[in-house]
Amino acid sequence: MSTPTRRLTVAQALVRFLSAQYTERDGVRHRLIAGTWGIFGHGNVAGIGQALLEAGDDVMPYHQGRNEQSMVHAAVGHARQLNRLSAQAVTTSIGPGATNLVTGAALATINRLPVLLLPGDYFASHAPDPLLQQLEHPTEADVSVNDTLRPVSRYFDRVTRPEALIPSALNAMRVLADPAETGAVTLALPQDVQAEAHDWPEEFFAERVWHVRRPAPDPYELAEAVAAIRAAERPLIVAGGGVHHSEAEDALKALVEATGIPVASTQAGKGSLRHDHPADLGGIGHTGTAVSDDVARTADLVIGVGTRYTDFTTASGTLFRNPAVRFVNLNITAFDAHKLSARTLVCDARAGLTALTEALADHRVNSVHEAAYREGKERWEQVVDAAYAAADENAVPTQTQVLGALDAVVGDEDVVINAAGSLPGDLHKLWRARSPRQYHLEYGYSCMGYEIPAGIGVQQAAPGTPVWSLVGDGTYLMMPTEIVTAVQEGLPVNLVLIQNHGYASIGGLSETVGGERFGTAYRYRAADGTFSGAPLPVDLAANAGSLGMDVLRAKTVRELREALAAARASDRPTCVYVETDTAGPAAPPAEAWWDVPVAETATREAAVRARAEYDRQVADRRHHL
Repeated sequence: MSTPTRRLTVAQALVRFLSAQYTERDGVRHRLIAGTWGIFGHGNVAGIGQALLEAGDDVMPYHQGRNEQSMVHAAVGHARQLNRLSAQAVTTSIGPGATNLVTGAALATINRLPVLLLPGDYFASHAPDPLLQQLEHPTEADVSVNDTLRPVSRYFDRVTRPEALIPSALNAMRVLADPAETGAVTLALPQDVQAEAHDWPEEFFAERVWHVRRPAPDPYELAEAVAAIRAAERPLIVAGGGVHHSEAEDALKALVEATGIPVASTQAGKGSLRHDHPADLGGIGHTGTAVSDDVARTADLVIGVGTRYTDFTTASGTLFRNPAVRFVNLNITAFDAHKLSARTLVCDARAGLTALTEALADHRVNSVHEAAYREGKERWEQVVDAAYAAADENAVPTQTQVLGALDAVVGDEDVVINAAGSLPGDLHKLWRARSPRQYHLEYGYSCMGYEIPAGIGVQQAAPGTPVWSLVGDGTYLMMPTEIVTAVQEGLPVNLVLIQNHGYASIGGLSETVGGERFGTAYRYRAADGTFSGAPLPVDLAANAGSLGMDVLRAKTVRELREALAAARASDRPTCVYVETDTAGPAAPPAEAWWDVPVAETATREAAVRARAEYDRQVADRRHHL
């Protein structure tokens, strides 16, 4: 008996296949590929473009973007909001459209977030060779610009024949849906193959459900972890993004309330506990709170849950100073679980935390430890109050007062998005996260330009959710283009645009490492050749307005609070523009070090002083063996 087939082009078959893929976890299903972003050129307009047109939005929703990198950012924002259970695809032409994907792909893979990339490619037949925008390699004829996506993709294939699509598409879905393997997936599609017809087995288009597993902890590893926790005098939990991806917040809360172990959070893990929980110590590491870092320095056991232990978290290997400190790492990937020579608990975060709670039913930390961290938390809350407060409501706000004004306006359901500049440090130290999804910081790649498109992705994933994209002037100038998309789609993303006339974060870092803020200010060139003249007369609010946003300008703390409230109540994309007081009270200083190497030889006094401080700090670095 012959197998039923359907004759479609490769592009048409791929779109139909993607429309029938689902994930399932805990009995809840999501479309695995919820939609496709696309900018069309000669490399995909007659292939994927035609296939999307023919399929229609009921089969595969299409989203029009303005920049290929930002389309990936939007897809990543969507995936994170839905705990990696749903992703989006991004299709581009060949040439610059394809290479623009690289930054977004790196961001997705570093942050362990799924996105499907579908760039066009050269002719598989090499009939018109070289074609427009083709990279010619003198010794490797099968190389194209898409090969730049190999190192930043968790799976890569170039589909050079129609029948090769079937195993390639299945492998792509496997990786996207796998919580331990996920990241960017690239299927490079030669433009002639996209348009080639083939007789496809009907079974290829059947609905397919990818179960997202929750692997339980190994009994031996669990017993070892439990023994280590019972023996610890000053344990600390470091909550990473894996807590959110696993929807393990309630399981973490149950463990904490049963045992009294405090929780400090990475940028990706903040919000794992609500900010007012007595065991929530806030951010950890270079941008962490004083109480988190104080507890980390004396901890004899650190329990990492779903964290990669970046240098910001470990203060470049200087934070965990107790000579007896040991680590237990609960992570769904063995690669991350083994970091810092830890005892491993390779399993799903929720499953592992639940198992630990059950095994530690009669255990609670030392009351002295518990009292000490609670007192530290109370002291830090006073620091936050002071940073948020404004003595004069009619004064120009500082950046921390901007956060205070926003804190007074948002509700539990709001999502605050940021990625780069000086804001991540201030937010990690000061923001009071009210819910698991409220704090949305992309700090794995810290990519300028992420915030606005990610806000669009979040609103697509959770319609009706108030979304705040927080950007400084430097980040805004990198990638404001998706404002047009938000206006086109009627997505009321709120943009808080802070004007501080330059790269404030790197300016501050430059000052500490002897760079004297070189090349970090947005100012006219002065007579001495330096950029130290008057601030540039750019009007970013007018720019946002020209792209279709409603714009509210705020000059004082009072006006800012009123503008934020009006933006939240609006059903239109709205920009709140504020120029901050850069000479006013600064944010709380860093509570832990970060290793940025300083010139070992220099003639300028600032660099000489910075090197002396560097040598003092680096002496505290240790390898945990």
